Amino acid sequence: MSEPTDVGCGVRRIVHRVAAGDIERGGAASSEVTAELRALGVPAAAARRAGIVAFEGEMNLIVYSTDGGTITVEVTPDAIDLTFEDDGPGIEDVELAMTPGYSTAPEWATDLGFGAGMGLINMRKNSDRFEIDSRPGEGTIVRCRIFRGRS
Repeated sequence: MSEPTDVGCGVRRIVHRVAAGDIERGGAASSEVTAELRALGVPAAAARRAGIVAFEGEMNLIVYSTDGGTITVEVTPDAIDLTFEDDGPGIEDVELAMTPGYSTAPEWATDLGFGAGMGLINMRKNSDRFEIDSRPGEGTIVRCRIFRGRS
C-alpha cells in the first residue's frame, strides 16, 4: 500500500499492489481503500460503493491474474476513480464474462467459495462509469468511476 499522495489539482492518489493467489490477504487492500477514502473526507455512501468495487477488483486480481496487479485510486473533489490492472491472462470474451454466474475461476478458488461469476457485475453495479479493456495473453484494465455526491 502507498500513502495517499497529492498529484495536483486537488487529486489524491493511492496505489495498492495485490499478489496473485494471495487469498489470505484477500480483502485487505479494499478495506484499506475504504478507510483511506473516509480519512480523506469522502462521504460514507461513496466510500462504501468504492469499497465494494475495490473488493471485487482485488479478488479478481488474486484469483485470475498471473502475476498480481495494482489497484490505483484517484480521489478528486467530484469523484473516485479506481483502476485495476494486471498483465494476464486477459479475458477471452468480455460480454460472456459480464453474464451473471459465468466464471472461469480455478478449482482452488471455487473450493474456497470464490468465483461465483458476480465480481465484474458487482463492480459495474456500484460504479457510475465502468469499462474493461482486456486483451487475451496481455492483461486486463478495469476502470470504474464513482461520483462522490451519489449514493
